[in-house]
Amino acid sequence: MEVQGNPTRNHEATLFARARDCLEVADVGQKLVATAVVASEFHADALTLGDAPPPQPIGAPGRPPRPTLVSPRQVPHRGLGSPDGRAALIHAVAHIEFNAINLAWDAVYRFRGMPAEYYRDWVGVAADEARHFALLQARLAELGHAYGDFDAHDGLWEMAVKTSDSCLERMALVPRVLEARGLDVTPGIIERLRAVGDMATATILETILREEVAHVAAGSRWFAWCCAREGLDPDATFTALIARHVHGAIRGPFNIPARLAAGFTRMELARLESAA
Repeated sequence: MEVQGNPTRNHEATLFARARDCLEVADVGQKLVATAVVASEFHADALTLGDAPPPQPIGAPGRPPRPTLVSPRQVPHRGLGSPDGRAALIHAVAHIEFNAINLAWDAVYRFRGMPAEYYRDWVGVAADEARHFALLQARLAELGHAYGDFDAHDGLWEMAVKTSDSCLERMALVPRVLEARGLDVTPGIIERLRAVGDMATATILETILREEVAHVAAGSRWFAWCCAREGLDPDATFTALIARHVHGAIRGPFNIPARLAAGFTRMELARLESAA
């Protein structure tokens, strides 16, 4: 495989090298193509989990020069009653999905010595997130906009940097905190889109919501696995990580059925509700 402007290292037929290639691609279209190709290679058993150089220290992932990244408070909130307001919402979700592609590839590239099923899960997540982004990108185009037209924030990747030294912390805080928030808020957004007659966007978000449950579940599964490996209690460890890294940022209400399906325990949810 070769991606224009960022050729993959064909002599390095390891999943880790291919994952790094996908992570480094900056062009949006090329990242989508690279993700699909590498996922296909991996699922065809064409890539190995053999020896590879240790992961490089985490830095900024490959991404286009736009959107401009600002603080979360500087991202404007617009109503859904106008096409531009709906485009701004779609752009915000697309930005999350684009970050999620990079997060999935970094989870593959950075954390070594995990079971093969771990890598299968996160390669699959990368492919799903790329497909979600493509759906949103196409919908943006229908509304006369493109990815990069609105400002965005970098909160997801900032958490990736904070958890770059620990697979356990990454699984706890990215899928089970930041991405799980989407399980809570998306149903309400879908209802508001239906209320203004935007069934096309609502249908896309319904697909994303359904598939994101499985992505958060992968985080739950591998968080529990990492806790078992280190002899830690998952419930207590999750609570401690929330207190250490997230502080007062946990907000409800929570989508209890979706979170239970995504691997949260009722004890965890009770603690989250008391902390929200």
